[in-house]
Amino acid sequence: MPKFEHIRHKPPRDLVGPRSLILVSAPLRSSVNLSRMVRLAGCSGLTEIIHCGPGKVDRTIARDAADVVKVASPRTLPPVLKRLREDGFRCVGLEQTTNSQSLYEYQFAQRTALVIGAEREGLSQEILDCLDDVVEIPVYGQPASYNVVTATTMAVYEYCRQFPNG
Repeated sequence: MPKFEHIRHKPPRDLVGPRSLILVSAPLRSSVNLSRMVRLAGCSGLTEIIHCGPGKVDRTIARDAADVVKVASPRTLPPVLKRLREDGFRCVGLEQTTNSQSLYEYQFAQRTALVIGAEREGLSQEILDCLDDVVEIPVYGQPASYNVVTATTMAVYEYCRQFPNG
């Protein structure tokens, strides 16, 4: 039987370069959720979050990621999504919709903008109309959807699984 020793805070794994995944978020009600997304981004090697809304990053939650993840705050998302598409990003919504694909089967493009909806409202039709694809995470019980940061974490994990070196 192998022996395991606890090693707290192993050094980060090396990436070929920064990941080409940008998190794009509709206005979140909770600065806690935004701060958790910043920490997720930092741990995953992401360098940018575009958050439309007044949220503030709490350093006690985001920790060191607050120093390495840029958070941009545009007024609205449609022009941002248009610019990202022009820059070669595939805009992928994380939402339950008609014709959404299961996260389990979706193949991310390396240059992806993952578009996250607000906590209760999700993604508006205006935003859905700007997307190339929509993925959803299957739910097997109640409530019928995951917390916004939990869902984002699952999607970012899947992206990182598909592109482990950046």
